[in-house]
Amino acid sequence: MKLRAVAVALGLLGTCAAFAQTVLTVSSWLPPTHTASVSQQKWCEALEKEAKGTLKCNILPKGVVAAPGTFDAVRDGLADISYTVDGYTPGRFVFTQVAEFPFLGDSAETTSVAYNRIYEKYFAPAGEHRGVKVLGVFTHGPGVIFNSKKPVNSSADAASLKFRIGGGNINELSKAMGWNTTLKPAPESYELLSTGVMDGTFFPDESVASFKLNMIKHATTFPGGLYNTSFVFMMNQDKYRSLTAEQKAAVDKLSGEYVARLFGQGWDALDKASREGAQKDQGVQRIRASEAFVNEVKAKQAGLEDKWVAAAEAKGLKNAKAVLTEFRAEIGKVK
Repeated sequence: MKLRAVAVALGLLGTCAAFAQTVLTVSSWLPPTHTASVSQQKWCEALEKEAKGTLKCNILPKGVVAAPGTFDAVRDGLADISYTVDGYTPGRFVFTQVAEFPFLGDSAETTSVAYNRIYEKYFAPAGEHRGVKVLGVFTHGPGVIFNSKKPVNSSADAASLKFRIGGGNINELSKAMGWNTTLKPAPESYELLSTGVMDGTFFPDESVASFKLNMIKHATTFPGGLYNTSFVFMMNQDKYRSLTAEQKAAVDKLSGEYVARLFGQGWDALDKASREGAQKDQGVQRIRASEAFVNEVKAKQAGLEDKWVAAAEAKGLKNAKAVLTEFRAEIGKVK
């Protein structure tokens, strides 16, 4: 009888072990309704299903740190999973700036998928994001000039206003153009604009809705966007190493291009909804940048791309100019 009881107990222990669940702490510095947070939640749901319930996300109600500290927070284990903007820590990441240039494309999904392919081929081996397990990279939709004061259709128009920007190439481009810009994380935008500290902001379309920027009255768009922003979606390296082979396989299956499409599709959908809502509900006047304005930007951007090529090659990337050309060609190939 005692032997039978021991056998049953051992069997129960084996069953518990078989269904042991690993809980991953997930952080987001953006509101839970923001498309990036929503996409992260969808990824978690897909992971739980793929891992047959052995992995589960605990999504925290607020970020463990402010946006600029997120990479280090994941690296150091304050959170197991999160995403961040590479440009929030200026000068730290060089290769990723290739995804921040103007005129790349009009779809976050297309640009994100092409970027992820180039990242995996050229940048991942260089280890610029060393210290974390990169689950994927992505970009937001094409960058737009938004403001509450007047139409902006020249460099001089832009120079007369104060703008909040998010960092990366747009920071360098703004300096080259002579614009009055201040680097601040996206969640601070409402306060900056509502108090009049800033007249406008450079953002993708979704941000008007996401950050409730009801003071915005004017938008200037560019073919392929004035800029893009490089994001990295990542996992704590030690946490990944601690997973079982089956759990790692589930994470790997949902990494790379899967991440790029998931976050990109979410951004495209909200860009469209926010753009339509801003025009209908708050009367935002949209204009397309004139050819002269576009050419002004191109002239300054050319020097910045040469600067990036030199910096990337100094960091070990061979023939960086060809990589940039390949990236732009890859965007055209993505379906």
